[in-house]
Amino acid sequence: MIKFNDELLTELGLNALSEQEKTKMKAHIFETLEMRVGVRLAGNMTEDQLTEFESYIQTKDEAGAFQWLETNFPNYREVVAEEFNNLKSEIKQVAPQILESSK
Repeated sequence: MIKFNDELLTELGLNALSEQEKTKMKAHIFETLEMRVGVRLAGNMTEDQLTEFESYIQTKDEAGAFQWLETNFPNYREVVAEEFNNLKSEIKQVAPQILESSK
């Protein structure tokens, strides 16, 4: 399970951020990952699948959405892991600029 915590920020070289900036960064990482995974999975969905999945999202039925993904896209956890690793690599590369701009 992916954890969006201070240990992640330390791994990314962002442990020097203020507490407020850490909170914002963790939220940004989560939202970016969610968007990337969604776009990647949506690209492989039929129109009917997309409509069905969106209904779970619109009703904020996270458990239903995850169950639906496990049934229809059994490799979705691999997609999440790949996108998370890509995102971490990108953030590590720009960590010095992020720290500099937070001063």
